[in-house]
Amino acid sequence: MKYRTLGRTGLKVSEITMGTFTFGGKGPFGMVAEQGVAEARRLVDLCIDNGVNLFDTANMYSTGLAEEILGEVLEGRYSNILVTSKARMRIGDGPNDEGVSRWHLIRECERTLKRLRTDHVDIYYMHEWDGTTPVEEKMAALDTLIQQGKIRYAGCSNYSGWHVMKSLAVAPSHASRFATQQIHYSVEAREAEYELLPLSVDQGLGVLVWSPLAAGLLSGKHRRGQDAPEGSRQAAGWNEPPIRDMERMWNIVDVLVAVAEEHNVSAAQIALAWLLGRPAISSLVVGGRNEEQFRQNFKAVDIVLTEDQLQRINDVSRLPLIYPYWHQHNFARDRFSAADRALHDDYSDRHYGGDDPLI
Repeated sequence: MKYRTLGRTGLKVSEITMGTFTFGGKGPFGMVAEQGVAEARRLVDLCIDNGVNLFDTANMYSTGLAEEILGEVLEGRYSNILVTSKARMRIGDGPNDEGVSRWHLIRECERTLKRLRTDHVDIYYMHEWDGTTPVEEKMAALDTLIQQGKIRYAGCSNYSGWHVMKSLAVAPSHASRFATQQIHYSVEAREAEYELLPLSVDQGLGVLVWSPLAAGLLSGKHRRGQDAPEGSRQAAGWNEPPIRDMERMWNIVDVLVAVAEEHNVSAAQIALAWLLGRPAISSLVVGGRNEEQFRQNFKAVDIVLTEDQLQRINDVSRLPLIYPYWHQHNFARDRFSAADRALHDDYSDRHYGGDDPLI
Protein backbone atom coordinates (compact mmCIF):
# COMPACT_ATOMS: atom_id res chain seq x y z
CA MET A 1 0.00 0.00 0.00
CA LYS A 2 1.08 3.58 -0.63
CA TYR A 3 0.20 6.58 1.51
CA ARG A 4 -0.52 10.23 0.75
CA THR A 5 -0.75 13.34 2.86
CA LEU A 6 -4.34 14.51 3.33
CA GLY A 7 -4.37 17.99 1.82
CA ARG A 8 -2.37 20.45 3.91
CA THR A 9 -2.63 18.39 7.08
CA GLY A 10 0.13 16.18 8.42
CA LEU A 11 -2.08 13.09 8.25
CA LYS A 12 -1.01 10.16 6.08
CA VAL A 13 -3.80 8.09 4.56
CA SER A 14 -3.70 4.93 2.45
CA GLU A 15 -4.43 5.39 -1.23
CA ILE A 16 -7.27 2.89 -0.83
CA THR A 17 -9.90 3.48 1.85
CA MET A 18 -12.27 0.72 2.85
CA GLY A 19 -15.90 1.75 2.50
CA THR A 20 -18.49 0.15 4.78
CA PHE A 21 -21.59 1.00 2.74
CA THR A 22 -22.22 -2.75 2.46
CA PHE A 23 -22.22 -3.43 6.21
CA GLY A 24 -25.61 -4.23 7.70
CA GLY A 25 -27.91 -4.35 4.70
CA LYS A 26 -30.75 -2.63 6.52
CA GLY A 27 -33.47 -0.96 4.44
CA PRO A 28 -32.49 0.05 0.88
CA PHE A 29 -28.84 -0.80 1.62
CA GLY A 30 -29.87 -4.45 1.39
CA MET A 31 -29.94 -3.98 -2.39
CA VAL A 32 -26.14 -3.71 -2.27
CA ALA A 33 -25.12 -6.30 0.34
CA GLU A 34 -25.94 -7.57 3.82
CA GLN A 35 -22.55 -8.09 5.41
CA GLY A 36 -22.68 -9.02 9.08
CA VAL A 37 -19.96 -9.00 11.73
CA ALA A 38 -18.18 -12.19 10.64
CA GLU A 39 -17.95 -11.22 6.97
CA ALA A 40 -17.05 -7.64 7.84
CA ARG A 41 -14.26 -8.89 10.10
CA ARG A 42 -12.73 -10.96 7.30
CA LEU A 43 -12.77 -8.02 4.91
CA VAL A 44 -11.46 -5.52 7.47
CA ASP A 45 -8.65 -7.90 8.43
CA LEU A 46 -7.74 -8.31 4.76
CA CYS A 47 -7.61 -4.54 4.31
CA ILE A 48 -5.47 -4.01 7.40
CA ASP A 49 -3.12 -6.82 6.33
CA ASN A 50 -2.69 -5.01 2.99
CA GLY A 51 -1.86 -1.67 4.58
CA VAL A 52 -5.23 0.09 4.49
CA ASN A 53 -5.34 2.52 7.42
CA LEU A 54 -8.55 4.44 6.65
CA PHE A 55 -12.11 3.12 7.06
CA ASP A 56 -15.14 5.10 5.95
CA THR A 57 -18.67 4.90 7.34
CA ALA A 58 -21.68 7.12 8.07
CA ASN A 59 -24.45 7.37 10.63
CA MET A 60 -27.10 6.74 7.97
CA TYR A 61 -25.58 3.57 6.49
CA SER A 62 -28.19 1.00 7.47
CA THR A 63 -29.35 3.58 10.05
CA GLY A 64 -26.29 3.17 12.24
CA LEU A 65 -25.86 -0.58 11.88
CA ALA A 66 -22.78 -0.18 9.66
CA GLU A 67 -21.12 1.87 12.40
CA GLU A 68 -22.05 -0.74 15.00
CA ILE A 69 -20.52 -3.54 12.93
CA LEU A 70 -17.35 -1.58 12.20
CA GLY A 71 -17.05 -0.66 15.86
CA GLU A 72 -17.30 -4.29 16.95
CA VAL A 73 -14.70 -5.33 14.38
CA LEU A 74 -12.22 -2.54 15.18
CA GLU A 75 -12.62 -2.43 18.96
CA GLY A 76 -9.18 -2.57 20.58
CA ARG A 77 -7.38 -1.90 17.26
CA TYR A 78 -7.80 1.85 16.85
CA SER A 79 -4.24 2.86 17.74
CA ASN A 80 -3.03 2.76 14.13
CA ILE A 81 -6.39 2.91 12.36
CA LEU A 82 -8.21 6.00 11.06
CA VAL A 83 -12.00 6.14 10.83
CA THR A 84 -14.27 8.64 9.13
CA SER A 85 -17.99 9.09 9.64
CA LYS A 86 -20.64 11.49 8.45
CA ALA A 87 -23.76 13.32 9.57
CA ARG A 88 -26.51 15.39 7.93
CA MET A 89 -28.89 12.88 6.35
CA ARG A 90 -32.24 12.08 7.93
CA ILE A 91 -31.93 9.30 10.50
CA GLY A 92 -35.35 9.50 12.18
CA ASP A 93 -38.83 10.98 12.00
CA GLY A 94 -38.27 13.95 14.31
CA PRO A 95 -37.94 17.56 13.12
CA ASN A 96 -34.30 17.67 14.25
CA ASP A 97 -33.32 14.26 12.91
CA GLU A 98 -31.48 15.74 9.92
CA GLY A 99 -29.35 18.75 9.02
CA VAL A 100 -26.22 20.35 10.42
CA SER A 101 -27.63 22.30 13.34
CA ARG A 102 -25.43 22.43 16.43
CA TRP A 103 -28.01 20.28 18.22
CA HIS A 104 -28.03 17.61 15.53
CA LEU A 105 -24.28 17.45 14.88
CA ILE A 106 -23.25 17.13 18.52
CA ARG A 107 -25.92 14.52 19.23
CA GLU A 108 -25.08 12.49 16.15
CA CYS A 109 -21.34 12.62 16.77
CA GLU A 110 -21.84 11.30 20.29
CA ARG A 111 -24.10 8.52 19.00
CA THR A 112 -21.53 7.63 16.35
CA LEU A 113 -18.77 7.35 18.96
CA LYS A 114 -20.87 4.94 21.01
CA ARG A 115 -21.61 2.78 17.98
CA LEU A 116 -17.96 2.78 16.90
CA ARG A 117 -16.78 2.01 20.46
CA THR A 118 -14.19 4.77 20.39
CA ASP A 119 -13.69 8.23 21.87
CA HIS A 120 -13.12 10.06 18.58
CA VAL A 121 -13.44 9.88 14.80
CA ASP A 122 -10.52 11.04 12.72
CA ILE A 123 -12.51 12.75 9.96
CA TYR A 124 -16.11 13.91 10.42
CA TYR A 125 -17.86 14.77 7.16
CA MET A 126 -20.87 16.93 6.60
CA HIS A 127 -22.62 14.40 4.36
CA GLU A 128 -24.61 16.89 2.31
CA TRP A 129 -25.37 20.60 2.16
CA ASP A 130 -27.99 22.09 4.49
CA GLY A 131 -29.10 25.47 3.21
CA THR A 132 -31.41 26.15 6.16
CA THR A 133 -28.74 26.11 8.89
CA PRO A 134 -26.35 29.09 9.03
CA VAL A 135 -22.84 28.02 8.04
CA GLU A 136 -21.56 29.87 11.13
CA GLU A 137 -23.57 27.53 13.35
CA LYS A 138 -22.31 24.44 11.54
CA MET A 139 -18.65 25.45 11.64
CA ALA A 140 -18.89 26.52 15.30
CA ALA A 141 -20.37 23.13 16.19
CA LEU A 142 -17.50 21.39 14.43
CA ASP A 143 -15.05 23.62 16.29
CA THR A 144 -16.66 22.55 19.57
CA LEU A 145 -16.32 18.88 18.67
CA ILE A 146 -12.67 19.38 17.74
CA GLN A 147 -11.94 21.26 20.98
CA GLN A 148 -13.61 18.43 22.91
CA GLY A 149 -11.40 15.89 21.15
CA LYS A 150 -14.35 14.04 19.63
CA ILE A 151 -13.20 14.64 16.06
CA ARG A 152 -9.70 15.25 14.69
CA TYR A 153 -10.53 16.82 11.31
CA ALA A 154 -13.69 18.16 9.67
CA GLY A 155 -14.71 17.69 6.07
CA CYS A 156 -17.61 18.00 3.68
CA SER A 157 -19.17 15.74 1.07
CA ASN A 158 -21.36 16.41 -1.95
CA TYR A 159 -20.98 20.19 -1.67
CA SER A 160 -20.82 22.58 -4.61
CA GLY A 161 -17.85 24.90 -4.93
CA TRP A 162 -19.56 27.90 -3.34
CA HIS A 163 -20.82 25.76 -0.46
CA VAL A 164 -17.26 24.72 0.34
CA MET A 165 -15.83 28.23 0.07
CA LYS A 166 -18.60 29.76 2.19
CA SER A 167 -17.92 27.17 4.89
CA LEU A 168 -14.17 27.75 4.77
CA ALA A 169 -14.65 31.50 5.02
CA VAL A 170 -16.47 31.37 8.37
CA ALA A 171 -14.53 28.63 10.14
CA PRO A 172 -13.82 30.02 13.62
CA SER A 173 -10.34 28.51 13.78
CA HIS A 174 -7.77 26.86 11.55
CA ALA A 175 -8.42 23.58 13.36
CA SER A 176 -12.11 23.54 12.44
CA ARG A 177 -11.54 24.46 8.81
CA PHE A 178 -12.45 21.70 6.35
CA ALA A 179 -9.35 19.60 5.73
CA THR A 180 -10.92 17.37 3.11
CA GLN A 181 -13.92 16.74 0.95
CA GLN A 182 -15.36 13.44 -0.19
CA ILE A 183 -16.79 13.61 -3.70
CA HIS A 184 -18.19 11.47 -6.47
CA TYR A 185 -15.60 11.35 -9.24
CA SER A 186 -14.78 8.78 -11.89
CA VAL A 187 -13.64 8.46 -15.49
CA GLU A 188 -17.32 8.71 -16.41
CA ALA A 189 -18.32 11.44 -13.93
CA ARG A 190 -15.81 14.27 -14.34
CA GLU A 191 -17.98 17.23 -13.30
CA ALA A 192 -15.84 17.72 -10.19
CA GLU A 193 -13.06 18.99 -12.44
CA TYR A 194 -14.94 22.22 -13.13
CA GLU A 195 -14.72 23.54 -9.56
CA LEU A 196 -14.19 20.96 -6.81
CA LEU A 197 -10.73 19.78 -7.85
CA PRO A 198 -9.35 23.27 -8.60
CA LEU A 199 -10.80 24.45 -5.28
CA SER A 200 -9.09 21.57 -3.49
CA VAL A 201 -5.74 22.40 -5.04
CA ASP A 202 -6.12 26.08 -4.18
CA GLN A 203 -7.40 25.60 -0.62
CA GLY A 204 -5.33 22.56 0.28
CA LEU A 205 -8.19 20.08 0.72
CA GLY A 206 -7.43 16.40 0.42
CA VAL A 207 -9.95 14.65 -1.81
CA LEU A 208 -11.48 11.25 -1.08
CA VAL A 209 -13.51 9.74 -3.90
CA TRP A 210 -16.69 7.75 -3.37
CA SER A 211 -18.00 5.27 -5.95
CA PRO A 212 -14.86 5.58 -8.12
CA LEU A 213 -16.13 2.73 -10.32
CA ALA A 214 -19.62 4.21 -10.77
CA ALA A 215 -21.22 1.47 -8.66
CA GLY A 216 -19.33 -1.15 -10.68
CA LEU A 217 -20.29 0.09 -14.14
CA LEU A 218 -16.62 0.81 -14.92
CA SER A 219 -15.38 -2.55 -13.65
CA GLY A 220 -15.42 -4.17 -17.08
CA LYS A 221 -18.05 -6.65 -15.95
CA HIS A 222 -20.81 -4.50 -17.46
CA ARG A 223 -20.61 -4.41 -21.26
CA ARG A 224 -22.53 -2.83 -24.08
CA GLY A 225 -25.68 -4.71 -25.12
CA GLN A 226 -25.57 -7.13 -22.20
CA ASP A 227 -27.84 -7.46 -19.19
CA ALA A 228 -26.48 -6.34 -15.83
CA PRO A 229 -24.47 -9.19 -14.26
CA GLU A 230 -26.33 -11.33 -11.75
CA GLY A 231 -25.69 -10.12 -8.22
CA SER A 232 -24.73 -6.58 -9.29
CA ARG A 233 -26.27 -3.44 -7.83
CA GLN A 234 -27.88 -2.62 -11.15
CA ALA A 235 -29.51 -6.05 -11.36
CA ALA A 236 -31.02 -5.37 -7.94
CA GLY A 237 -32.42 -2.02 -9.11
CA TRP A 238 -29.80 0.37 -7.70
CA ASN A 239 -29.73 3.54 -9.82
CA GLU A 240 -26.99 5.73 -8.32
CA PRO A 241 -24.94 7.42 -9.66
CA PRO A 242 -26.98 8.55 -12.68
CA ILE A 243 -25.55 7.92 -16.15
CA ARG A 244 -26.87 10.56 -18.52
CA ASP A 245 -25.21 9.34 -21.73
CA MET A 246 -25.05 5.57 -21.93
CA GLU A 247 -23.31 5.57 -25.31
CA ARG A 248 -20.51 7.73 -23.90
CA MET A 249 -20.26 5.44 -20.87
CA TRP A 250 -19.88 2.33 -23.05
CA ASN A 251 -17.25 4.11 -25.13
CA ILE A 252 -15.33 4.80 -21.92
CA VAL A 253 -15.65 1.16 -20.84
CA ASP A 254 -14.31 0.05 -24.23
CA VAL A 255 -11.18 2.16 -23.77
CA LEU A 256 -10.70 1.03 -20.16
CA VAL A 257 -10.93 -2.61 -21.24
CA ALA A 258 -8.46 -2.05 -24.09
CA VAL A 259 -5.93 -0.34 -21.79
CA ALA A 260 -6.47 -3.05 -19.16
CA GLU A 261 -5.58 -5.73 -21.72
CA GLU A 262 -2.31 -3.90 -22.42
CA HIS A 263 -1.44 -4.16 -18.70
CA ASN A 264 -2.97 -7.63 -18.22
CA VAL A 265 -5.20 -6.25 -15.45
CA SER A 266 -8.90 -5.44 -15.07
CA ALA A 267 -10.75 -2.37 -16.33
CA ALA A 268 -11.54 -1.58 -12.68
CA GLN A 269 -7.84 -1.35 -11.87
CA ILE A 270 -7.26 1.01 -14.79
CA ALA A 271 -10.17 3.25 -13.72
CA LEU A 272 -8.74 3.44 -10.18
CA ALA A 273 -5.19 4.05 -11.40
CA TRP A 274 -6.43 6.93 -13.58
CA LEU A 275 -8.10 8.54 -10.55
CA LEU A 276 -4.95 8.22 -8.44
CA GLY A 277 -3.17 10.36 -11.02
CA ARG A 278 -5.65 13.23 -10.79
CA PRO A 279 -4.98 16.50 -8.92
CA ALA A 280 -5.57 16.68 -5.13
CA ILE A 281 -6.64 13.03 -4.80
CA SER A 282 -5.71 11.55 -1.42
CA SER A 283 -7.60 8.24 -1.36
CA LEU A 284 -10.25 6.19 -3.15
CA VAL A 285 -13.11 4.78 -1.10
CA VAL A 286 -13.83 1.28 -2.35
CA GLY A 287 -16.17 -1.38 -1.11
CA GLY A 288 -16.46 -5.00 -2.03
CA ARG A 289 -18.65 -8.04 -1.72
CA ASN A 290 -15.74 -10.44 -1.32
CA GLU A 291 -12.01 -10.64 -0.65
CA GLU A 292 -11.03 -10.99 -4.30
CA GLN A 293 -12.59 -7.66 -5.22
CA PHE A 294 -10.49 -5.94 -2.57
CA ARG A 295 -7.32 -7.76 -3.65
CA GLN A 296 -7.84 -6.59 -7.21
CA ASN A 297 -8.46 -3.01 -6.11
CA PHE A 298 -5.25 -2.95 -4.03
CA LYS A 299 -3.21 -3.66 -7.17
CA ALA A 300 -4.35 -0.42 -8.79
CA VAL A 301 -1.89 1.61 -6.70
CA ASP A 302 1.05 0.07 -8.58
CA ILE A 303 -0.21 0.65 -12.14
CA VAL A 304 1.54 3.37 -14.14
CA LEU A 305 -0.35 4.56 -17.19
CA THR A 306 1.58 5.78 -20.22
CA GLU A 307 1.01 9.21 -21.73
CA ASP A 308 -0.68 7.58 -24.71
CA GLN A 309 -3.02 5.59 -22.46
CA LEU A 310 -3.85 8.66 -20.40
CA GLN A 311 -4.60 10.58 -23.58
CA ARG A 312 -6.91 7.87 -24.89
CA ILE A 313 -8.84 7.78 -21.62
CA ASN A 314 -9.00 11.56 -21.55
CA ASP A 315 -10.16 11.86 -25.16
CA VAL A 316 -13.10 9.50 -24.64
CA SER A 317 -14.19 10.93 -21.29
CA ARG A 318 -13.45 14.65 -20.91
CA LEU A 319 -16.48 16.90 -20.67
CA PRO A 320 -17.20 20.08 -22.66
CA LEU A 321 -15.36 23.13 -21.39
CA ILE A 322 -18.40 25.10 -20.24
CA TYR A 323 -18.61 28.85 -19.56
CA PRO A 324 -16.73 30.66 -18.04
CA TYR A 325 -13.97 28.09 -18.49
CA TRP A 326 -13.84 28.17 -22.29
CA HIS A 327 -13.49 31.94 -22.13
CA GLN A 328 -10.74 31.70 -19.52
CA HIS A 329 -9.05 29.03 -21.63
CA ASN A 330 -8.92 31.38 -24.62
CA PHE A 331 -7.83 34.55 -22.83
CA ALA A 332 -6.32 33.81 -19.39
CA ARG A 333 -4.02 30.84 -19.88
CA ASP A 334 -0.83 32.85 -19.47
CA ARG A 335 -1.89 33.71 -15.91
CA PHE A 336 -3.23 30.35 -14.72
CA SER A 337 -2.37 29.04 -11.26
CA ALA A 338 -1.87 25.39 -10.34
CA ALA A 339 -5.53 25.32 -9.31
CA ASP A 340 -6.65 26.57 -12.74
CA ARG A 341 -4.48 23.98 -14.43
CA ALA A 342 -6.21 21.19 -12.50
CA LEU A 343 -9.00 21.70 -15.04
CA HIS A 344 -7.39 23.29 -18.06
CA ASP A 345 -4.37 21.03 -18.54
CA ASP A 346 -6.67 18.40 -20.02
CA TYR A 347 -7.68 20.89 -22.73
CA SER A 348 -4.25 22.19 -23.69
CA ASP A 349 -4.81 21.17 -27.32
CA ARG A 350 -7.90 23.35 -27.73
CA HIS A 351 -9.12 26.90 -28.11
CA TYR A 352 -12.84 27.17 -27.52
CA GLY A 353 -15.72 29.01 -29.03
CA GLY A 354 -18.00 26.15 -28.14
CA ASP A 355 -17.38 22.43 -28.46
CA ASP A 356 -15.12 22.82 -31.52
CA PRO A 357 -11.62 24.26 -31.69
CA LEU A 358 -11.28 27.79 -33.08
CA ILE A 359 -7.80 27.00 -34.39
